Order: sequence, then structure tokens, then C-alpha cells
Amino acid sequence: MDTTIKNINKTKFVQLFDESNPLAMDCGAELSPITVAYETYGTLNEACDNAVVVCHALTGSAHAAGFSSDDPKSVGWWDSFIGEGKPLDTKKYFIICSNFLGGCYGTTGSSSVDPATGKPYGLSFPQMTVRDMVRVQKKLVTYLGVKKIKTVIGGSLGGMQVLEWGVLFPEFVQSIIPIATSVQHSPWAIGLNNLSRLAIMNDPEWKDGNYYGFPQPEKGFSLARQIAMISYRSEKEFTQRFSRERIMGENDTLHRFDASNLFQVERYLQYQGTKLVNRFDANTYLFISRCMDIHDLAYGRGTVHDVLGSISIPALCVGIDTDILYPATEQQRMAALLPNSTYREISSPFGHDAFLIEFEQMEAHVRNFLSTL
Repeated sequence: MDTTIKNINKTKFVQLFDESNPLAMDCGAELSPITVAYETYGTLNEACDNAVVVCHALTGSAHAAGFSSDDPKSVGWWDSFIGEGKPLDTKKYFIICSNFLGGCYGTTGSSSVDPATGKPYGLSFPQMTVRDMVRVQKKLVTYLGVKKIKTVIGGSLGGMQVLEWGVLFPEFVQSIIPIATSVQHSPWAIGLNNLSRLAIMNDPEWKDGNYYGFPQPEKGFSLARQIAMISYRSEKEFTQRFSRERIMGENDTLHRFDASNLFQVERYLQYQGTKLVNRFDANTYLFISRCMDIHDLAYGRGTVHDVLGSISIPALCVGIDTDILYPATEQQRMAALLPNSTYREISSPFGHDAFLIEFEQMEAHVRNFLSTL
């Protein structure tokens, strides 16, 4: 039997900004050059109007579908959703996913080399906003020849980008699908991000952001991820999945009081922390989490009511009933203020991460919405 992986997608790179045409950022800085990492799936039609933009979340990448190598583990983060016959059908749509500005998977960010110094930017990288991310994405989409976007879809930080697309480029986008996201980052979410950042910055190995050439601040970065993971899932899932089980059980006094005999939930969180340290960059995490905290769709534009009311294109707002990071009530309020919106809710024990897990529910909602466009 042929077990060769055939749908291998290689990430592409393009430089879209240079010294003669820098990106004017919201913070007042002008940034150039900017390299963008991206992948595409499907074919752009003759009218150049069948594009779908997929926006990834906090630690995602441009590699949304297919495989990046012959390793089955190299599958894209939303492969279940993108491909022939899937909700984002590559027979119908030309799908674009790019690593956003400030990322560490190929697009210019704090871990990139500053051409002025020949060293990584580190903390000298200008603080980007969600609006900056979307402006860079628009430049990429135009570069690829797209004249109209069928829809923009994404969850969490990806959903923040989706909303900005609807405000910044309403004539270019036909519809939006914001999932489990926020119009303005809540004090609750900001507080959690603050704890994660402090965990990183209080690690001596962080070296004020100048750790490049040395090991990452592994302990602090791992702790930051563990804090975040608690908010990505739910009490219901943790109870069902781990209960109060220990690694070695509690059959005797020795095991019960042995500090190395972790609860299963402790081991899970530590595993998730180590996993992120091995694939991501600590400074990048700081910049992206601040970007989320700064996020405010209404900033400089009036009230939330007015700004959402100005988005007249069709919108599908998806909430999750167990999401404690971006509660379903936030999605309901958003949908109520969008003049041409549909609200759907995922029922799941998996909390915020359910939009990446509950495939069948997500598929039904997205397919139904796209069929009406």
C-alpha cells in the first residue's frame, strides 16, 4: 500500500514592504522591509473573487492545511476544515493563510533580524496592532491578484483580525466569520495575559529580551503557556478528562504525599508548556499578547455600537457555551449589533479551543452560511 503523503504544501515567502514603501504602523513607527510567510490552497478563478482568507490565532502559523513534509505530524492546524469537499472547499475557493505581522513562523517579527543592526529586533520591534496585521494581509491578498474576498474566517485572535477586515476593507470583503473572539479585549483576558507575560519576564534567562544565541527562558515561557491553557479549556473538560487522578495513584501514603507524584492535570499542563517552548519564541509571545490587549475595534472610530453597526456585510458569529476566555455572551452581543448577522453556538466541554476540535458543529454552521452568499 502506498503510504506516501501527497498533499505537501510548502510555505512561501514574499517581501511586500521596503524602504521606499514602509508600513505606517499604528504606534507611529515605519517598518521595512517586511517579509510575509503564506500558503494558498485551491485556485483563484478568472474573476479573482473566490478567495477566502483564514486568520490564525495566537501561536498559529501560515501552515493551515496539508502537510509540510512526509511526516504525518506535519499536518496543518486546520486541515480538517480546508481541502476538497471540506467546509472551505478547494474546488470552490482560493484559500489564503499567512503568518501575521509580528509572528515567528516566517513573517517579520521580534525574532527577525533588524537590517539596521544585523541582530534580532528583540524588544526594539515596534508594537504591532491587529489593524497593522490586517493591512499587511491586505497587501498580500492584492499581491496574489485577488479582487474580492468571499469571506474572512478565524477564531480568537484570528477573529479579531476578521472584525478589522470588516471595518478596514468593507468594499473588498463580501462576508466575515468571527469565531470565539472579542470586539475589545476584556479586563479578564488582559489580566490573564499579564500573568503570562510576567512569567516570561521574571525568568532570569529572559535577559530583558536579549536571549537570542542562548536558551529561551524555558521555565517562565512554559509557565506562561500553562496559565493560558487553563483559560483555553473548561472546568468540565478537566473534570471529565483528569478527575483527581495521580500519575502513580494514591494506593499508599508514600504516593499520596510524594511531590513528584503529579496530578494528571499538572502533567498535562507541563507537557503543553514544554511543547510550546520547543516551537515558539518568548518575545513573540509578549508582543502578540500585548497586541491582543490593545485590540479595540472602536478605538478612534466612535462607539462599539456605531462601529459594529457600520459593518453591513453578512456575518456569521460563532460562540462556544463553555468558553471562559471569550464567553458566548460576548459573541451574542456582537451579533446583536451587526446589522446583517447570524449567531450560532457550539456546545462542547472543550472551552475556547472547541472551534478547533468540534469539527461537525463548526462544519454545519460554516457550510450553511457560505451557501447563502
